[in-house]
Amino acid sequence: MFVKLNERVYLNMNKITRMKIDHVEDGIRVRFYEGQEQVAKSKRFEKVEDAENWLNNILEKVK
Repeated sequence: MFVKLNERVYLNMNKITRMKIDHVEDGIRVRFYEGQEQVAKSKRFEKVEDAENWLNNILEKVK
């Protein structure tokens, strides 16, 4: 199932093997992986809770 991450990116959730919330130098991002390769990342968030809420909204679309 394809899910729209933003205005330019659609992600095939059937191929995603893991999702990770990372603290990076410019903020917090959710990263999506197929096996060992990162295939997409989210926009920047200020708080981990904001990233978790955004990810939960994405996952609700998959159900």
